[in-house]
Amino acid sequence: MSFDRNWIYHRFCETSYIRTEFCDGVKGFLEFAFTQLEYCSGDKIRCPCIKSDNQKFLDRDTVNVHLLRKGFTLGYSTWFAHGELLGKVPPISTSAAEASRSMDVGYEHGEKYRTMAMEVMGPEEALHLGSAPEVNHKEEPNKDAADCYSLLKDAEVPLWEGYKKYSKLSAISQLLTCKAEFNISISFYDRIMKIAKNMLLESEKLPPDFYQSKKILQKLGLKYTSIDVCENNCMLFYKKTENLIECTICGHPRYKLRRNDGGGRRKNVSYRRLRYLPITPRLQRLFMSSKTAENMSWHVKGGDSDEMVHPACGEAWKHFDHIHLSFSTEPRNVRLGLCTDGFNPFSQSARPHSCWLVFVIVYNLPPSMCMKRPYIFLTLVIFGPKSPGKSIDVLLRPLIDELKISWEVGVTTYNISRKENFQMKAALLWTINDFSAYGMLS
Repeated sequence: MSFDRNWIYHRFCETSYIRTEFCDGVKGFLEFAFTQLEYCSGDKIRCPCIKSDNQKFLDRDTVNVHLLRKGFTLGYSTWFAHGELLGKVPPISTSAAEASRSMDVGYEHGEKYRTMAMEVMGPEEALHLGSAPEVNHKEEPNKDAADCYSLLKDAEVPLWEGYKKYSKLSAISQLLTCKAEFNISISFYDRIMKIAKNMLLESEKLPPDFYQSKKILQKLGLKYTSIDVCENNCMLFYKKTENLIECTICGHPRYKLRRNDGGGRRKNVSYRRLRYLPITPRLQRLFMSSKTAENMSWHVKGGDSDEMVHPACGEAWKHFDHIHLSFSTEPRNVRLGLCTDGFNPFSQSARPHSCWLVFVIVYNLPPSMCMKRPYIFLTLVIFGPKSPGKSIDVLLRPLIDELKISWEVGVTTYNISRKENFQMKAALLWTINDFSAYGMLS
């Protein structure tokens, strides 16, 4: 297939109509994708629109509509998720250097908020934005990376011109904290924002309402998903079973019975649930810091040591690289370990209660970094009161689904050290746990 895909990024003409070239390109894409039968699921293919991002299998007509309405996901100029081999693609004429520069402004109350934004992009001690070496071909950061750089700029922008006590981000963070602490309604928050904006100087940068305030902080990417679980750990109410009201295996109801007091509609309360924190966005953050991005390839040279200083020096690591050459030839692909254990969140004298946490560790990094707290990611919180036991595999399904996509397809990631986008994949190499958890995970 031709790599001349500039049409992907030029969907509309000057009159705001979809370009004929774009329509023809989408038609060509669909014809190509449906000839790659091993990448199809029946009469469906992965939808590469900016919203689905190759996560969903959809039929031909739906994919066509999505692409015309929303456009292709950023950086998808090589159709690797649809059978096209990765190759060199002519770079899009963009400039990414400006997005990674930061200013040095000494806010009295704003430094910790700037640190918060920097920690989202990568641990603070490893962050040196704008210090990456120049390369011949520069690419625009993908949407997630651009959001993080935008957030860092908000941490540097004064609340109004010449004012250094609060930055835009620190002011928004404190206002939203007050809303949460005192349970302020959205309408009251909007009213306060309107009054505050009228009191401040004309150059003030406050957002006008709660919606815009929340939209700015969403760039942190600290999202989680609540998933209801059968009380007997038989199944998750997830994806195809998301709307069921009872377990398909044991028949246990999903929600607790609540007395109807005639007071109007009340929200259902599930017997049990877990919290899932996606890992892919946090892995992408590691490549948004120039120093961390360089260390993500440390294992290539560090694994040649004669001494066992890192798992990369072991036979298991080298055997994996030998078996999966398509994965190991890209040194930036991520090697992960999984660990889990249960604990009682209450005092030891309280009645037994078992809460389980699942962590993922990044092993690309050198020994001095890979076991440090910033690089150990919490992915699942499994609430009690009972231990999941051997049914923990059911509860791990959201993480397994994400890891399968990371292994098979990968995700477009911006590497600040090279100023380019690449297709990051991830592999889970092993688990770490005590003997009781070993019996559950084996």
